[in-house]
Amino acid sequence: MSKLTNIDALVIDLQDVGCRFYTYLATVGYCLEECAKAGVEVVVLDRPDPIGADRFEGPLLDEGKSAFVGYHQIPIRTGMTIGECARMFNEERGIGAKLTVLPLEGYARDLWYEETGLPWIGPSPNIRSVDAAALYPGVCLLEFTNISVGRGTDHPFEWIGAPWMDGAAVARALSARAIPGVAISPCDDEPKSSAFAGLACHGVRITITDRRALRPVTLGFEIACALRDLHPKDWDRKRFPELLGNAATLALFERGAAPAAIESSWSAGLAEFAERRARFLLYGDPNKKPK
Repeated sequence: MSKLTNIDALVIDLQDVGCRFYTYLATVGYCLEECAKAGVEVVVLDRPDPIGADRFEGPLLDEGKSAFVGYHQIPIRTGMTIGECARMFNEERGIGAKLTVLPLEGYARDLWYEETGLPWIGPSPNIRSVDAAALYPGVCLLEFTNISVGRGTDHPFEWIGAPWMDGAAVARALSARAIPGVAISPCDDEPKSSAFAGLACHGVRITITDRRALRPVTLGFEIACALRDLHPKDWDRKRFPELLGNAATLALFERGAAPAAIESSWSAGLAEFAERRARFLLYGDPNKKPK
């Protein structure tokens, strides 16, 4: 007997961060699946996309790669609220759960979290600020490789490092790229937990200078390309595909493509996603261009 059998409805109240591999999205999907089997209604209390629901970025998850870190064929930066994602999952995956999404009042999809007037409460221990959430889709993309993404430091997802990294060289390479929306500087740190706990690490600090110019997934590939080119032997990237979830993008990267070429390869998939996405949106004009 299902544990859901004797309940009237399952209420989901989770603050997502607007990123495909943040596991709250898969949690919603799995809840929809189980509730559909049990005949239990699902009620989603919608929450803002803290990094703006007006833009999406990155490659789509390949079909057949659904996992806890990638539930559905959406880009890395989703451009959707958690309620909108639930609507998409339920229909496109043919789940068929009885789903009700209670929408936000007064929400506009181009708002960053502070602009909503709501107090920031970190949705998990290492997402401590909106800036950390904004960088997460790009910096966390590298987490399954042999670098620290700042867990165990005072600035998770705003710093990366490793004992083997030449932080000054990586900072110079990234700064020379004039990456929109961020400033990069060399910075050493010693994580107290997680990867390289207790070890001195060389790395770079990432400071957001313009949130609306920031393209976090492209930033992630700027960092990945710098590590690929500067540390071809030291950087162990065999698990890089797990969060990336897109074979064509991985193949381009491994052939030595530049970040701009990698980014341009996403355009057809994102155009297809934009058409699918439009019918599930609850707030504003899906064709309105981001500010």
